[in-house]
Amino acid sequence: MNKVLLIVSGLLIGNLVFAQNTIRKAFQESYQLELKADFTNAVKILKTVYVEDSYELNLRLGWLTYEAGKFTESISFYNKAISLMPYGEEAKFGLIYPKAALGKWNDIIGIYQEILKISPNNVIANYRLGLIYYERKDYQKAYPYFKKDVDLYPFTYDYLLMYAWTSYQLGKMREAKVLFNKVLMISPEDTSALEGLGLMKK
Repeated sequence: MNKVLLIVSGLLIGNLVFAQNTIRKAFQESYQLELKADFTNAVKILKTVYVEDSYELNLRLGWLTYEAGKFTESISFYNKAISLMPYGEEAKFGLIYPKAALGKWNDIIGIYQEILKISPNNVIANYRLGLIYYERKDYQKAYPYFKKDVDLYPFTYDYLLMYAWTSYQLGKMREAKVLFNKVLMISPEDTSALEGLGLMKK
């Protein structure tokens, strides 16, 4: 009986190692094809070893199908990856690419909000969500996202600049002036910060 169990377990381990080696080789080939911008064949290679409950395969296929211009398929792969690792952030960030390509900005807002529920201090999600609201001229909604990033990273160019402009748009002139001057400490000839200060002199 023990010999039978040993033989069976040995076969299972052997099959597992073989499967892992096959998947690893498929990943390697997909990277080589990606470097040549041959996304269609990179997808085909990975589909030959596709396992539905593999987070890594779904994540990689989400990216490659996006690059191949197959946005709906990309969304499907990213959603599968998210369902497998619901607390992960990388698949959610990945999902934003095909959603943006399809112009689904309200969906994107929802994705960033989901990221921030899990990770409130994620500066990338805060910044990009702030940018969406700023572009929509919804400065009240943009303001707290830029403020949060500056609270976390008080001397970072992008966060300071957008916080400054949002403050300006909301009529917070004293705050905007301080922020634009901080931007100039990082980038002394910054045209955007100088423009903002110039507008406040008019």
